[in-house]
Amino acid sequence: MNTSENTHKTGFIILISVVATIGGFLFGFDSGVINGTVDGLKTAFESDSVATGFNVASMLLGCAAGAFLAGSLADKFGRRSILIVASVFFAVSAWGSGISMSSGEFIIYRVLGGLAVGAASVLAPAYISEVAPAKWRGALSSIQQVAIISGLFFAFLSNYLIAKSAGSSLEVFAMGYEAWRWMFWVELVPAITFLVALLLIPESPRYLVAKGDREKAVKVLRKLMGERAEAKYDEIRDSLSGDHHRPSLKDLIGPQGIRPIVLVGIGLAVFQQLVGINVVFYYGSVLWQSAGFNEGDALLINVISGAVSIGACVAAMVAIDRVGRKPMLVIGSVGMFVTLAIMAAIFGMAGVDEAGNLQLEGSAGPCALGAALLYVIFFNFSWGPVMWVMLGEMFPNQIRGAGLAVSGFAQWTANFGITMTFPMMLAGVGLGGAYAVYAVCAFISIFFILKFVHETKGKELEQMEG
Repeated sequence: MNTSENTHKTGFIILISVVATIGGFLFGFDSGVINGTVDGLKTAFESDSVATGFNVASMLLGCAAGAFLAGSLADKFGRRSILIVASVFFAVSAWGSGISMSSGEFIIYRVLGGLAVGAASVLAPAYISEVAPAKWRGALSSIQQVAIISGLFFAFLSNYLIAKSAGSSLEVFAMGYEAWRWMFWVELVPAITFLVALLLIPESPRYLVAKGDREKAVKVLRKLMGERAEAKYDEIRDSLSGDHHRPSLKDLIGPQGIRPIVLVGIGLAVFQQLVGINVVFYYGSVLWQSAGFNEGDALLINVISGAVSIGACVAAMVAIDRVGRKPMLVIGSVGMFVTLAIMAAIFGMAGVDEAGNLQLEGSAGPCALGAALLYVIFFNFSWGPVMWVMLGEMFPNQIRGAGLAVSGFAQWTANFGITMTFPMMLAGVGLGGAYAVYAVCAFISIFFILKFVHETKGKELEQMEG
C-alpha cells in the first residue's frame, strides 16, 4: 500500500472515530448539565431532598435500560443505526427537560435522555474498536473519554456562564425562561450535529460480517485497510461461532455457566462507579457548597475540575497503547484510594456551623480541593477511559454486543445506586463517611485488577478469548 493511500485510510479511520465520540460528548454533557440545575429543579417543582435526588438520578434508570437494550439491538440492526436513534433521543430529551413544568414530566424526558446516554456509552467505544487497527485502538477508543469529559466541561462551563449572566440558575436568562432551562437547551446543538454526522459514516464491518453481508463488509474493510480487506473478512468470519448463528445474549453462557470474561466485564463496570466519581460530576456544586463555597465558586470549581479532567484523559490517550490497560488501572486505583482517604479525613474532622454546614478552616479547604482535583486526575487517567476501552475490545466478536449489554447495564445500575444514595449519605454519615466508603471500594478494586483483569494491549479483536 503506498504512503498516500495509507495516509488517506488513517485519516478516514480517525474521522469516523471522532464522529462516534460525539456520542461520548453528549453522554458527558447530558450527565453534567444536571449539576447546575439542582436548585432550579427544587424551586420549580417544590421537591424535597429525596425527590430532588430522584430527579437527578432518574436519567440513570434510562441509562441502564439503554445500555442493556443497545447491545442486543446493535447486534440486530447495527451499531450506527442504534446510534442514530440515540441522537434523536438526545435532542428530544434536551428540549423536553427545559420545558418541563413538573417532576413527572421532567423525569420522562430525563429517562429518554438516559436511554440515549446508555446506548452511546456502550456503542461508541464498540464502534471505534471495530473500525480501528489494534496498534491505535486504545488511543482512538480513549478519545471517547476525552469526549465525555469535554461534554462535562462544556456543560459546567455553559451552566456557569448562563448562571453568571442571569444572576443565578433561578433567574430569567432570556425570552422569559429561567437560566436552568437554558442549561438543558444548549445540548440541542451537539445533538443535532451528531445526528447529521452519523448519516455520513459507514456501519461497523464486524457487524456486517456477523450479519452475513459480505459485499458491504468487504467494501467497508477496503476503506479501512485496503488490499487486506478480503483476508480480514475471512479472519472475522472464522472468529464467530462455528454454526455462524447471529450473536445473542445466549452466547454469554458457556459449558460451565456464565463466561468468566463476562463476570470480569461486570466487575470493571461496577468498580468504576463504586469509587464515587459521579458524585463529583452530578453533585459537584452541591458538594462544594456543603464544604463552605458559594454557588458561583462551586460552579467555577466544576469548570476547573472539567479542564483538569480533559488533560488527564489526553495523557491517558497517549499512554494507553504504550503502558497498557492493566498497569493504568492499578495506578488509578492506588491514586484514588489515597486521595479519597485524604478527603474522607478532612471532611470527617471538619466542624459545622449552626445551620449544619461544614466549616473547613485554615488549610483544610484548599487541601480538600487539591485532593479532589488529584482524585479526578487519577480517575480520568485510568478507570475513566480504560474501562470503556476494555469493554469495547475485551469480548470475542461473537459476544461483544451481548457482553456490552450486560456490563453496561451493571455500570449504569451501580451509577444509579451511588447517585441516589449520596444525598442520603450526606444527611446521614456526612461527606467524610461517604468518601470513606468510596475509598474502601477503590482499595478493593486494586486486588480485583491484579487477580482477574488480563492485558489486551496490541491484540486484534479476533484474538480475544472468553
